Amino acid sequence: MKKICVFTGAASGNSPLYRERAVQLGKMISERGFGLVYGGGSRGLMGSVTDGVIKNGGPVVGVIPKFLEKVEIAHSGITDLRIVETMHERKALMYDLSDAFVIMPGGLGTLDEAMEIITWRQLGVHNKPVIIANIDRYWDPLLSLFQNIIDKGFMHHGKRGHFEVAETLDCIFEKI
Repeated sequence: MKKICVFTGAASGNSPLYRERAVQLGKMISERGFGLVYGGGSRGLMGSVTDGVIKNGGPVVGVIPKFLEKVEIAHSGITDLRIVETMHERKALMYDLSDAFVIMPGGLGTLDEAMEIITWRQLGVHNKPVIIANIDRYWDPLLSLFQNIIDKGFMHHGKRGHFEVAETLDCIFEKI
């Protein structure tokens, strides 16, 4: 396993803990010999994870649609920035380049990426690790929704086997 894709927000959230954990995750990715694949932006938690990897000498691949270069402000510190035309191309390339996926706190874009990668695993499109980093219990409402989906009979196999949950950053790497 060589590259970890991190899905997270282009915003930092309202707690400094999210940024601290994002920088720490970037550092841990680099220290453990992994590379980062992410959405290419310099803002928010996206930029914080990337800065943590770069500061510790790790490789980074950013993938950003042309129309978001100015909005998310493409990160100038990475050497491998790939510019694509659409969000669909972005996600497909990120998935192709990655060996595992970590879902950190984020907004609707992060939620979209998470749902797609979890659905693809459920459908057997891939069998790569998908870890939800439940920092400060951020994803508890989503995990409750998943349990409701299972309880109501709408998730195949009636279990959550398509992803794992990590309550700490160290736990992420135990699961990978």
